[in-house]
Amino acid sequence: MSENKFIDGRPVGGQQGEESEISPASAGEPSPGESVGVQSAPKPPPSVAEGGTPIPGSTLSAEELDQLQADIIAALKTVEDPEIPSDIYELGLIYKIDVGDNRNVDIDMTLTAPGCPVAGEMPGWVENAVASVPGVSGVNVKLVFDPPWDMSRMSDEARLAIGMF
Repeated sequence: MSENKFIDGRPVGGQQGEESEISPASAGEPSPGESVGVQSAPKPPPSVAEGGTPIPGSTLSAEELDQLQADIIAALKTVEDPEIPSDIYELGLIYKIDVGDNRNVDIDMTLTAPGCPVAGEMPGWVENAVASVPGVSGVNVKLVFDPPWDMSRMSDEARLAIGMF
């Protein structure tokens, strides 16, 4: 099984740096025959069979993987650390996200300290959040402590939220 790996939210070994285009129809102008004010469900990204960009060694298209990555990160950002007023993604507690061809997601995460009072609960919170992402077929969360977490892993957003600036 091929896996699509992300470390700190960035793809590893995949195609990077491709920019998306905004067509005039998606830039606020309704297309002919389009209902104004009615929101339809977003169209899923194209699979490789539907003309999506192939990723070597994977059955997922680059567009499918990009969408899954964005949705998984958004889900992770809903999980708050109960002791620090920031989400676990911005705190740098997520070390690795692997998306398999079968859309199973493996996550390596850590805690701010091994004795964290929610050590037994937080992996379940992460599993539930990611499992709610459309297109994810399963989630496995592994708690790791190497390397140990330190404040240098925090994003600027997290530093601002806790008043470190």
